[in-house]
Amino acid sequence: MSVQPTKILGIDPGFARCGYGIIETSNDSLTYIHHGVIETPAGMADEKRLLSVANEIAKLITTHSPNVVSIEELFFFKNAKTAMKVAQARGVILATIARHKIPITSFTPLQIKQALTGYGRADKNQIQEMVMAALRLGEIPKPDDAADGLACAICDARMSQY
Repeated sequence: MSVQPTKILGIDPGFARCGYGIIETSNDSLTYIHHGVIETPAGMADEKRLLSVANEIAKLITTHSPNVVSIEELFFFKNAKTAMKVAQARGVILATIARHKIPITSFTPLQIKQALTGYGRADKNQIQEMVMAALRLGEIPKPDDAADGLACAICDARMSQY
């Protein structure tokens, strides 16, 4: 019996750089679709940067019609100011996804590392290598934020029952 393909938009939330990756999963097979980053300039007012992130996420949803969006949960930051800005970006991303009525899954960095490598303390390079291998890509996806978005999508595909 064939299972309907599920398109997953994975997001690594960020304020200055928000990484994303889109894959499709069907019958335990993963297919790469697209990846990239949403960047906001440092000199722009915070509210305009957040609006830009929301608008770009909405464009991705409209263009690619994902069945589910998977977003990385925040972990402890040493810099509280950075953590607040990333939390604000994650909030507008969640609101944008909810506005489009798409199911949302969230995974911690530990869950993502374990799903991709089997090891919760894997380093960034190990994650990137596993993203490349899982999607049968010729090279590691760049930039790092986009590879993290793809990793989140792969984690969702492996941990959820689609």
